[in-house]
Amino acid sequence: MNISEARTRIVATADELYNARGIQAVGMDELRTAAGVSLKKLYQEFPSKSSIVMAVLERRHRSWADGLDAKVRQAAAPRDRLLAIFDYLAQWFAEDSFRGCGFINSFAELGAVSSEVAEYAREHKASFQEYVARLAAEAGVPAYLAPQLSILAEGAQTTAAIAGTAEAARQARGAAEVLIDAALGARDSRAA
Repeated sequence: MNISEARTRIVATADELYNARGIQAVGMDELRTAAGVSLKKLYQEFPSKSSIVMAVLERRHRSWADGLDAKVRQAAAPRDRLLAIFDYLAQWFAEDSFRGCGFINSFAELGAVSSEVAEYAREHKASFQEYVARLAAEAGVPAYLAPQLSILAEGAQTTAAIAGTAEAARQARGAAEVLIDAALGARDSRAA
């Protein structure tokens, strides 16, 4: 096994374990055993648990951004691209492994003691807000709508995790449709 294979396996295993049980509940020995690597190899790849946590958060960020963008790009119209955010959430919430947003969970668990985790969670959320702002601009809706849609998506993630149902995505999508259509209607009435 080469270094990149071991590193990839460790991060994927840590992601699964942290998602299922929380970061602090998973020790290095358990991670080593589950990943099928020696403790020496684990520490060669990652000098500390915090370095593993950051690698997991980077993996989650890439997975989130790539998955969301792929879903959004399937929609043809700008309005539909905004709503595709909530379609992506519905798919994610329906996965057996869904336990809520890994960034919200990590921030809640470690944000007070790890400035690195707190800052990365903030950067992840800011990048999502910027993404929604770009989609809103493409749809021709007022800039104030983007943070509102972001808050709907964030709230849906938390609600779905706590309720254990994907219904929050459908409800948030319905609210997003009302907001988008109201903003587009106001824009169109001003243009007339």
